[in-house]
Parts: sequence; C-alpha cells; structure tokens
Amino acid sequence: MAVGLVDAGGSDGRQYGGRITVFVALSCVTAAMGGAIFGYDLRISGGVSSMGSFLEEFFPDVYRRMKGDVHVSNYCKFDSQLLTLFTSSLYIAGLLTAMLLSSWVTARRGRRPSMIIGAAAFLAGAVVSGGAVNVYMAMGRALLGVGLGFANQAVLLYLSEMAPARYRGAFSNGFQHSLCLGSLAANIINYGAEKITGGWGWRLSLGLAGVPAALFTLGAVFLPETPNSLVQQGEDRGRVRALLQKIRGTDAAAAVDAELDDIVAANSAAALGGSSGGLRLILSRRRYRPQLAVAVLMPAFTQLNGINAIGFYAPVLLRTVGMGESLALLSTVVTVVIYTASTVVFMFVIDRFGRRTLLIAGSLQMKVSEVLIVAVMAAKLGDEGGMARGYAAALFVLIGVYVAGYSWSWVPMTWLVPIEIFPLEIRSAGQSITVASGFVFTIFIAQGFLAMLCRMRAWLFFFAGWIVVMTGFVYLFLPETKGMPIEQIGKVWREHWFWGRVVGSDESQVTDKL
Repeated sequence: MAVGLVDAGGSDGRQYGGRITVFVALSCVTAAMGGAIFGYDLRISGGVSSMGSFLEEFFPDVYRRMKGDVHVSNYCKFDSQLLTLFTSSLYIAGLLTAMLLSSWVTARRGRRPSMIIGAAAFLAGAVVSGGAVNVYMAMGRALLGVGLGFANQAVLLYLSEMAPARYRGAFSNGFQHSLCLGSLAANIINYGAEKITGGWGWRLSLGLAGVPAALFTLGAVFLPETPNSLVQQGEDRGRVRALLQKIRGTDAAAAVDAELDDIVAANSAAALGGSSGGLRLILSRRRYRPQLAVAVLMPAFTQLNGINAIGFYAPVLLRTVGMGESLALLSTVVTVVIYTASTVVFMFVIDRFGRRTLLIAGSLQMKVSEVLIVAVMAAKLGDEGGMARGYAAALFVLIGVYVAGYSWSWVPMTWLVPIEIFPLEIRSAGQSITVASGFVFTIFIAQGFLAMLCRMRAWLFFFAGWIVVMTGFVYLFLPETKGMPIEQIGKVWREHWFWGRVVGSDESQVTDKL
C-alpha cells in the first residue's frame, strides 16, 4: 500500500524510484518517538530545577538564595554545581554509552535492538527519578542518559536509511519534530505540576518520562530492521530485496535492484578496513576527514551558539530577571510552541531550499537576537532588584526569535547532515562520534552555565561570537547534499573546492559508489 509521493532518486542521474509508503511512514513515526523522550528529558529538568518544592527538598541552599533569605546577586541565586549535575548527569551517562557501547550494538546487532535497549533504560530511569528520596536517587537520570546514548545512535540511522533519498530531510526531521513535541509536553506538565499542593509535583514531572518511553518500547519491538543494517549483518539478499521493495512500494525490479546494489557495494567497502572496525577507519583514513570534521563540529556549534543554555535553564533565566515561578514556566511553554511550529516549517522547506541556505539564514536570525539579549540584560538587570516589566517582555520576545531561528535551521540540520554523509561501513561509528560530540558540549553548557551566569553576568552570551564561526564553516566547508542518495554521497566531497584535495589521494582505494 502506498501514497502518491514519488521519489525521483539521486541528483547524479541514478534513479531509484518508489513511493512513500504507509509502511515506511508508520515505521519512521514509531522510531521518531525516541525524539519525544529526548525532548521531554531535555526540558523537564530546567522546569523542575526552578520549582521551590524540589529545591527546598534537595537543594536547600539554592532555595534560601532564591527566597532572598541570603543576600546574593541576581545572577548567582541558582549557582550550584550539584544542581547543574542534576541536569548534566543525563548527558554524562549518554556520552559514556555512545563512546563505549551503543555504536558496537547498533552496527553488529542492528538499529532495532539498540532502540529496544534504549527504551528499556528510559523506563528504568523514569521510575528511579520519579521515586527519588534523596539527591543521589534524583540523579537516577543517568539511566535516562543510557537510553539517550542508544536512542540517539540508532533512531537517526534508522530514519535516514528507511527514507527515500528525495525526502530524507523531511523524514529525518521527524526525530526533531517529536523532540519538540516532547519538549512542549514537558513544559506544560511542569507548569501544571508546579501548582500541585503538597510539593510532590516535581515527582510527576520526572516520572511521566515513562509514558513516551513505554510507547517507544512497544513500538520498537514491532519495527522492521533497515535494509542497510540487514546487508551489514550478512542477511540473505532475497530477504533484503523483498523488504526494500515493500518499503519503497514499487514493483519496478530495476529500481529496487539499483538501490540494493548501492547498499551492497557500500557494505563491501568495509572489507577494505579489514577487522579494524568503523571507528578506526574513520579516524585513520584520509577519505573520511570531511565526515569526521562535520561529525565533530556541527554538534559542537549547535551547543556553543547558546541554545541549550536557554533550553536547560529558561525558567531559571526568566526568574533571574524577575518573573515569578508560575509565569516563568508558562513563558517557556510559549517558547516551545514557537520551537515546535518552526520545525514544522523546516519539514516543508528543507528538501526545497537545501541545507546550506537554511543554516546561513538561521544563523543570521540567531546572531541579531542574541546580541539584543545581551544588550537588554547588560543595560537593565543589575545585581539587585528585578527588571522592568517592559524590558522583561522584550527579553522574552527576543528569546522567542532566537529559538525560532535555531529550530528551523541548526537543530534539525545537526541531526540530518552528519547522518546522511557517512558511507555504510562507518555509518554507525560516525553517528557515535556525532552523538558523543553533542554530549561533550552539552555537558559543558549544562554544568557550566549557572556558574558562568554568576561570574560573567549578561556577557555570558558570548555565544553570539560562535555564530559567526559556524556560519563561516557552513559557507566555506559544507557542501550541499539535498536530494543525493545516501549511498552516493561521496561525490560531493570529491567535487568540493577544499575537501576534494583532502580526499583525492585516498579516494582511488574505494569504489565510485562511495
């Protein structure tokens, strides 16, 4: 059964054909639920960290500073390394999982088993966090980090490999869109939980992470494996061909065989690395230098532009400028609505305008809004007292403009571009590097933001300088990959003004498929 969107195949003349089938659409929707869990956990900690009942029970020193019982600067009320560890423990565990385990499982056992393991870890983490009786149990969020390490590794591989080349951008954005929905749910739940009398609302916020985790677990059990993964595991060609034909919804044998031939050729290239494995290949071979650079730098830029400082601690930041607890939480709900709406726009424009155009345009929007955020905070927020209501409202609007620019450009592209540039033999290892790089810089921001806010005041938003750097990187070093079949993506590196010289001497060792 298929619907009427036809995939025209590659931009280099090699046509795959096929349609976007109901089968592949449902499979990708189920897999993208991993993004909902990520989004929920990303936002829930920032709201919980600003709730008086949570702070009073686990972080009494922060609670006294927030209430004004201790004289301290506006910028330093929430400065606590233990409090920030509550947030960053999720990403420390995710980093260790991505580096040590998830890449191997995803490559050797498949995308589906990795998603099942990740979903089980999510469920366990939600139970431990929601039932915490001391701060160390609250950091059972580390179990959620294990889930993130597996899910972020496997889900994006799954989406990119199942999607037709022409619509890979929109399909891969399903992860980001569900992440936004999870973030929205987290902010709405935090807003409602804060109003629960008895001081146990934060338990509801943390424990409800189990709902998307349960849905993801149930769905992952019934998902098919991707054709690329089956080939990588040595599955019978006939079975893989039958699955690929079902996914693409076409009876055209030539089109199915053309795509399958490219998948098999990409897998055969792994033999060139012997038993060294994907990680050793990507680190040792010149032909993978472009992919390695993108895998490390795009996630780094995505964190260093300042978005996660706002994403983690928006309620804390808004309380710093004088908003009440309830209003700060409500304001973040509005921000995430903007975030979600912008990613919907992205789904309709990514495969029309391409990767480079959206990244550069989004960077310009973020740069202007972040400079204005610095100006308002530096001019109107001192060490004591609040900020005038008009300026606080202006700050909130600027945060919304910044979030909109980020969410229709860099955040979905950081998931999409690295995953679509890796050939099959290094795809799992490459995704592991991408996830690990993202976690490293996420930990840096999560653990350091409140301390830097205390010491640097408004000038903390030096992040704006990184936007200039990342825009230059896109303009000079990132080729356009719109519409290129994932098995033929190596062509863009060979034709690039800079990367062509880097990979040229090593490229003759591989087939033209790569």
